[in-house]
Amino acid sequence: MIVAFSVSPVGVGEDVGEYVAEAVRVVRESGLPNRTDAMFTSVEGEWDEVMDVVKRAVAAVEARAGRVSLVLKADIRAGVTDGLTSKVETVERYLAEG
Repeated sequence: MIVAFSVSPVGVGEDVGEYVAEAVRVVRESGLPNRTDAMFTSVEGEWDEVMDVVKRAVAAVEARAGRVSLVLKADIRAGVTDGLTSKVETVERYLAEG
């Protein structure tokens, strides 16, 4: 499964990068395949391990801010591995074909 999620503190002002970095650190230290962009962090693995990482990422932000917003989208598809890369490669292939 691939989960794309965004976790952000609420009530700490506009500059939230330091808080978000705590969540991303949890994801990167998990050892699961992941990718972070301007809006979401995506992580790939089995249900329990991915959801555990999301839970710990939220807890890392919550430890510094009393309120947290979480947006989560999941692609649950048995038997697929390396979806973070292969999905993008498929789109790029179609774009290259014109």
